[in-house]
Amino acid sequence: EPDVTIVSGLKDMVVFEGDDVTFRCQVSHENAKDVEWKLQDVALQNNEMNEISVEKGKIHTLILRKVTEQDIGTVTFRVGPHMSTA
Repeated sequence: EPDVTIVSGLKDMVVFEGDDVTFRCQVSHENAKDVEWKLQDVALQNNEMNEISVEKGKIHTLILRKVTEQDIGTVTFRVGPHMSTA
């Protein structure tokens, strides 16, 4: 399988409490395996507060819903050995 790399990394975001925030990361190949999102070093699952999706096969998206002060910290996207943080 080809090595999947990060083409376009995460961007730092400033958001107000109660708002939603969207992070996007573009990878080099579709159907990337071994993909992980983290917030403050805690792995995120797709649920009512965290919406994790893939657009056009290569753009991985994380939406954090109704953020609170507890959500302040580093968001990490990892695919294989490659990482991007914001």
